[in-house]
Amino acid sequence: MRRRSTTASGRLALGAQGQTVDGSSACTVDRLLGSGGQGEVYAVKVDGVDLALKWYYPQLATAQQKHTLAALIRSGPPNGRFLWPIDLVLFANAQGFGYLMPLREARFKGIPDLLTRRVSPSFRALTTAGVLLADGFLDLHARGWCYRDISTGNVFFDPKTGEILICDNDNVAANNSRGSVMGTTKFMAPEVVRGQAHPSTQTDLFSLAVLLFEMLMCAHPLDGKREADIHCFDSAATRELYGTQPLFIFDPIDRSNAPVAGYQDNALIFWALYPAFVKDLFTRSFTEGLRDPVHGRVRETAWREGLGRLCDSICYCACGAENFFEEARTRGDGTCGQCWKCGVRVPTPLRIRFRDGGGARDVALNHDSNLYPHHLKPRGDLDYVDAVADVRQNPADPSSWGLRNLTDERWTAFLPDGTVRDVDPQRSIALRVGTRVRIGTADAEIVR
Repeated sequence: MRRRSTTASGRLALGAQGQTVDGSSACTVDRLLGSGGQGEVYAVKVDGVDLALKWYYPQLATAQQKHTLAALIRSGPPNGRFLWPIDLVLFANAQGFGYLMPLREARFKGIPDLLTRRVSPSFRALTTAGVLLADGFLDLHARGWCYRDISTGNVFFDPKTGEILICDNDNVAANNSRGSVMGTTKFMAPEVVRGQAHPSTQTDLFSLAVLLFEMLMCAHPLDGKREADIHCFDSAATRELYGTQPLFIFDPIDRSNAPVAGYQDNALIFWALYPAFVKDLFTRSFTEGLRDPVHGRVRETAWREGLGRLCDSICYCACGAENFFEEARTRGDGTCGQCWKCGVRVPTPLRIRFRDGGGARDVALNHDSNLYPHHLKPRGDLDYVDAVADVRQNPADPSSWGLRNLTDERWTAFLPDGTVRDVDPQRSIALRVGTRVRIGTADAEIVR
């Protein structure tokens, strides 16, 4: 007797065996991982490899969805941060189909875990996650796709490193195409909420800005006094708040939707922590970006540059708290702002300043700082994996710190006294103000 593929409840039975559509590989169900509005996700084994299987509810296993998945599988992922469809799977005696994708590692947590404080990442991990998200969606959009449903439910991150994974990629479709997935209301662009547009790259940009705001501020950019005054959060209220009358909670002109102290404190607390250049990106996203969907929204490249700069501006107070260096806040007394945690003035950090045709870029040099290829070539590919340098304590003199060469090439250092030194791989140059160093084709200087 052939074993049934489904249980009485309609779920795939543990141990059930299916096949990829071409019959080349067997898929064995291991355990149920979770369920959602479109279907259920299982851990499976395919030719001995652990993967995940999304199995659609029968009514959603449509010919159009199958066609979309086939196109995504042929295309392949935009980069390695997407849990992208690998192959279609069928089960005997089970109606419908599903698709295979990489299995998410346990170290990756959901954005809701951040918002509810179940995880507490460092600012470095959080800003790195933001940079990688912007970079991921840049690669997706460059292929002519739109994601359609960017929200907190579709992104995972490693709280220790900031690495990200983007899931539910079966929602992806060609830019400006019609589809059944319109998005998650609080993340939809206002024109989509109003029913005046379908998801597109431009609406993705709005959703990305909302997601980044929630990650950094632990609040929604449109949930201020108007949201606090709503007693019945019905469809009419939702449409007004996010569609017909959206207003940024930090709108520089209209303060009628400002956050309410004692009710929306996260927005008030976190907004004050960040430098002006980041707040300017959010302000543009939710003022011009509300009024002008075509020209007013912040592009992925601007988010990548701005959040990368934010990550590079992290410095530490004596109490251990991460703060953000901002040139405009630097004072003549050698400090650059008040620590958000203990209230003392934070010393201006030692930095390495890279110069190119686009101006100067500073990276704060902390005990845990690394330099990456994109610091040397700001218009090159993003890389937060292969460090080219790190800050290292001198084993013979713990009070002395240096910049260690992690490349395979020799650097040239120009010391303040005019001495020229070679810095071989795995060797360091002392962190002294005025020292210049040539790393490959990049010129930099240690400054304070």
